[in-house]
Amino acid sequence: MIFNLFLIFAILFLLFFLSMIWPPDSPWAPWWRTDSSVAERICRLANVKRGEVIYELGSGDAQTLIAAAKTFNAKGVGIEIDPLRVFISKFFLRIKGLTKDVRIIRGNFFEEDLSKADVIFVYLVPKTLDKLLPKFRKELKKGTRIVSYRYKMKLKEVKVDKELQLYLYTI
Repeated sequence: MIFNLFLIFAILFLLFFLSMIWPPDSPWAPWWRTDSSVAERICRLANVKRGEVIYELGSGDAQTLIAAAKTFNAKGVGIEIDPLRVFISKFFLRIKGLTKDVRIIRGNFFEEDLSKADVIFVYLVPKTLDKLLPKFRKELKKGTRIVSYRYKMKLKEVKVDKELQLYLYTI
């Protein structure tokens, strides 16, 4: 029993440690958090306005959506496949009183309709970003802003925050 408990903690620690050094060409997404101050700068870079709809693909604990709703009065949609992250993000939204402004979908963002987005935020590895480009070109309306954190996309950059490695694109 004690050995099993130790083994579980060791595996969790290893997974946590690996997520810190995750290779950028990996096809799987690590559990990277977006700090609330970074989330606010993302919204400022994208010039998020009252009533706009911001989508976060792989929304994790929904920090960017929380900043968009709380500070910029935007609406948010998070798409997250991991049930634990969905639970955590819904918990944070409930605590902050934002369940009417932000909804979390448990699902695969490749299978969800993104056409209602005014802004898309992604903190995803390059392989995933490359796979998303055809979907963006097909579903997003002209003028939709995309902000990528840390990794560039194969689109023409509109604006860059070099300090935080934030890249803004438009469709």
